[in-house]
Amino acid sequence: MPKAPVLVTRRIPSAALARLQEACDVDVHEQGDLGHHDLIARVRGKHGLLSVVTDTIDRAVLEAGGDLKIVSTIAVGYNNIDIAAARERGVIVTNTPDVLTEAAADLTWALILGMTRRIVEGDRLVRAGRWRGFALEFMLGTDLRNKQLGIVGFGRIGRAVAARAPAFGMRVAFASRSAQSSPLGESMPLDRLLATSDVVTLHCPLNAETKHLINQATLARMKRGAYLVNTSRGPVVDEAALVWALANRLIAGAALDVYEREPAIHEGLAALENVVLSPHLGSSTIETRTTMIQLAVDNVVAVLSGQPALTPI
Repeated sequence: MPKAPVLVTRRIPSAALARLQEACDVDVHEQGDLGHHDLIARVRGKHGLLSVVTDTIDRAVLEAGGDLKIVSTIAVGYNNIDIAAARERGVIVTNTPDVLTEAAADLTWALILGMTRRIVEGDRLVRAGRWRGFALEFMLGTDLRNKQLGIVGFGRIGRAVAARAPAFGMRVAFASRSAQSSPLGESMPLDRLLATSDVVTLHCPLNAETKHLINQATLARMKRGAYLVNTSRGPVVDEAALVWALANRLIAGAALDVYEREPAIHEGLAALENVVLSPHLGSSTIETRTTMIQLAVDNVVAVLSGQPALTPI
């Protein structure tokens, strides 16, 4: 019996690839971004699609992949996939929830500390040979203790970020459509959270309601000494508005791991010293990425062998 054909849009570790090849006839795109046009061409005749967050799985892709039975994304978010169109065609969509929660929460705190203690800014200064030695008032940062951490979106990652807050002496406030109460913090309307928080960190999904949730109006509501962190999805933040707010000192700083038009960023961000920029590293640990990829592969193998998906959306 012939093996089911599967398209993999990125190179994956050899162990995961071998597991997939045991059960499927695998077509792997080895180099860089496959691109939407090429994705449409190569998905034809495939029964499975193993994709990543930068692949746009829209109606055109799903129509071209008329034989698709599963789209398995190596990510927790799936705003890049047309779920409604997939369901219309009977295509199962799976993601990798839970696996990256702790790694993403750790990175969030790394960004908070790097931003408030000016670590990245200091690193640039030392490397440039501009450090002139210890001084009492040199490059002062901001304490976190007794400050408020405002969390926008209180799902798995938001709660994991909140759970770490007591170690830094921070009290937690959160704004969420789904969670109304939690022992981890105080539920607040978004406007109040923005107006009262010293650090605002974003952990909401990207959808029509959250695109540009952080814009000129919401940034203007934040405290003048506040910091913004985004490890959710880039378009949740209007980058042009953020540059405006930072340049005019409406907020003290920002740390971003995701961007509106990755890998491009607003040119104004790179020019500002009070910004920390990381290249989408939220789940980038060896352990987490390995587990994510294995789970995505297991979903493909399960569905194409007639078994239920492990993590269906």
